[in-house]
Amino acid sequence: MNATARGRVRVEQGAKRVRVYLGGVLVADTLTPVFVWEIPYYPAYYIPREDVRVELIGTGNTDRSPSRGEATLFTVKAGGKEAVDAARIYADSPIEELRGLVRFDFAAMDSWFEEDEEIYVHPRDPYKRVDILASSRHVRVKIDGVTVAESRNARLLFETSLPTRYYLPKTAVRMDLLEPSDTRTACPYKGEASYYSAKVGDRMHEDVAWYYDTPLPESQKIAGLVAFYNEKVDTFVDGVLQPRP
Repeated sequence: MNATARGRVRVEQGAKRVRVYLGGVLVADTLTPVFVWEIPYYPAYYIPREDVRVELIGTGNTDRSPSRGEATLFTVKAGGKEAVDAARIYADSPIEELRGLVRFDFAAMDSWFEEDEEIYVHPRDPYKRVDILASSRHVRVKIDGVTVAESRNARLLFETSLPTRYYLPKTAVRMDLLEPSDTRTACPYKGEASYYSAKVGDRMHEDVAWYYDTPLPESQKIAGLVAFYNEKVDTFVDGVLQPRP
């Protein structure tokens, strides 16, 4: 991969085939996607203009970025659906690599594929890794001094730049203290998470734990297991209290 950086923006050539759909219609299909880290946490896909398969309709609107310059916004129409201002082109960007590329708003499109696998939330960062390892270490979780989970059969999830997460079998969790929450979040590496709140004594701890019923294939090892926010609970590993992230 070749990478360049301009200020806070990093640009790198990708190698996967990327396809974008709206209303069941193929909007873009490219073998030369470009990763652009507009923010440090994850990249966006920029697609060569010649690989866009539908007409982009100018709206007259623009948007300016201090690093990328002024973008012209376009509406995407396909399959009877319309995504207003969902595409942008930086024709005169000070970052030369962005000229001639189209950035589609990820959430505004119906689906994205890397090769033949659908991706979710945002493009996967090629420098991010998720490892899930079985561990016999003794993990105990306390809330307000009450043990709410304890196991020697945890799965430890190591995700680049994030705290270690301890996933425990439900049989090792005080499920009588947990109440299902309506909160849902999504991760491009793990899938959609559901949440629990914990009632300990008279206090309700909102969304303190989560689980993945049907995680993405690469994260199947944590299916049905419960993890607690290290930031909100006291986590002991082999009797040692772990610092809160």
